[in-house]
Amino acid sequence: MQWLEQALEGEATATIWHGQPGLVAPLSYRRYADLAEVSAVLRRCGWPVRLRRSGGGVVPQGPGILNLSLAYPCEGAPGERTEPVYLHLCAVLARALGALGIASQPGLVTGSFCDGRFNLAVCAQGRLRKIAGSAQYWRRGNGRQAVLAHALLLIDADPALLSAQANRFETALGSGRHYDAKALTSVAECWLAAHPGQRLQADFSHAVTQQIAAALLH
Repeated sequence: MQWLEQALEGEATATIWHGQPGLVAPLSYRRYADLAEVSAVLRRCGWPVRLRRSGGGVVPQGPGILNLSLAYPCEGAPGERTEPVYLHLCAVLARALGALGIASQPGLVTGSFCDGRFNLAVCAQGRLRKIAGSAQYWRRGNGRQAVLAHALLLIDADPALLSAQANRFETALGSGRHYDAKALTSVAECWLAAHPGQRLQADFSHAVTQQIAAALLH
């Protein structure tokens, strides 16, 4: 919200950051009567549940995940600008991944958490797999409107662990949603596939961050 307030003052920001371990769900999940009880159980297990203002579904945070948040003033009706905002965000990440030898494209990935048209997906082991998710949230004030465009990129997180924790949450709520770990991949996994015989550098996450920063200046 602070980034959006700055954007409403005319200041654009780009932030690359890591989150604490946990699950992040949209405010719409307050409709589940057992949300507080289920969240308390997961908190004791080291996976606290937080709520966010943007829509979509449950997403994990924690080690091995990199976040990119862009907040900026934006003209035009939100309904008309939603797709261009998503496409710009995906293009930034696609340029960064392309510099690492990883081809990606926006698209749905059935079975992935928080699935949507503006996932970033790669073709790995014969199927599309989600490597990044995206979201946006708009706010109006000071005679302006601003958007917060956010992407979550799986760097070297374990798809099985992420999916298992999200499934645990959804099952406890009785939501009927279930996620498939095979619908996910990571930058590390894709980089190794694109560079056979090579090893990941010790500061791989930093290298990815540098590519994202460079892509933002493209």
